[in-house]
Amino acid sequence: MSKISIKQLVFCGTAIALAFITSYLRLVPMPFGGSVTLFSMLFICLIGYWYGTKVGIITGLCYGVLQFLQEPYILSFFQVCCDYLLAFAGLGLAGVFRKSRHGLLKGYWLGILVRGAFHSLGGYLYWMEYMPENFPQALTAVYPLVYNYSYILAEGLLTMIVIALPPVARGLELLKRQAVD
Repeated sequence: MSKISIKQLVFCGTAIALAFITSYLRLVPMPFGGSVTLFSMLFICLIGYWYGTKVGIITGLCYGVLQFLQEPYILSFFQVCCDYLLAFAGLGLAGVFRKSRHGLLKGYWLGILVRGAFHSLGGYLYWMEYMPENFPQALTAVYPLVYNYSYILAEGLLTMIVIALPPVARGLELLKRQAVD
């Protein structure tokens, strides 16, 4: 079992702080929780991409605890696990693609899709009563997916556009070299 280095700990702590700060920069707030933020998911995904899934998941889990402390909403223990702990820990799965070509892009998509899956699971189990009355009844089964992925994929697309810009991509690559060397 390998230990986390001081350098990794500093990068993880910085990523959590940046994710937490940018989670307050809400471009599109949603009425029943969640929002399109200014790249808050990226910082946790970067840790998974740089240091692997184990460190990424632990970092995401810590971030999920902070999200819970920031705006707690408790219906049950399992709902808290879905909406806070597991959803944000899922962002750390970006490390699955850390050694592949375009690994950050692939890992980022995996992380945000897993986050959305846990929020949607919580939606099915706990939040269906908040479905708008004007939502088509024939599509009731997909409401949690539509609601949660609407803001997650919007932020994901915005983030992908920005990190694909050549200067940003070069900056992230330089930062990666500093983080892992």
